[in-house]
Amino acid sequence: MKALVHVTVKPDVLDPQGRAIQRGCASLGYRGVRDVRQGKLFEIELDAPDRAAAERLLLELAAKLLANPVVEDYRVVSIED
Repeated sequence: MKALVHVTVKPDVLDPQGRAIQRGCASLGYRGVRDVRQGKLFEIELDAPDRAAAERLLLELAAKLLANPVVEDYRVVSIED
């Protein structure tokens, strides 16, 4: 199976990289970009007996390894057979 896990900085946590990107957009003339939040996208190949087991594994990996749950949110974006 292949899966995507998206990790982002929590909305109430300062995102300096996202802010720098937003300022860069403005300096390049893209005035319509009001805010940018940066994140990470993980592409994971895994063996699991079914989608439910794959999702449980991915959520556990995200909570323990891929994200810092204190300052980041995570979600499984997709699981493909």
